[in-house]
Amino acid sequence: MDRRNMETLGVRRTGWAALDRDPQQDTVEYTCPHCGAQGQKNARRERAQYHFTDGFLQDLQGEATHCRACNGSLRVVPVVLLHDQDETRRFEAVFSQELLELERLRTPSAA
Repeated sequence: MDRRNMETLGVRRTGWAALDRDPQQDTVEYTCPHCGAQGQKNARRERAQYHFTDGFLQDLQGEATHCRACNGSLRVVPVVLLHDQDETRRFEAVFSQELLELERLRTPSAA
């Protein structure tokens, strides 16, 4: 029986992009593809293991976790490292389609 974990996009904010949180926290933020809940987990990889891919520093190996809301298993891949507000805006523009799909999952449809 092949049980594959669903994949979702993760964001790791550092420097100027992380001014709204405690500097000691180093977390990866994601949205659960099962239930649409926002989640976060402690980052495991060193920043030196991120590679420049598609215009961003990314961890293409990703991390496995589970959603605390629905307890579904998922894989957070890629994890994109964002350092400042300009990089955050560029990330949102490039990955806007994926973010819209995740937002659609979060809001229930009125059918």
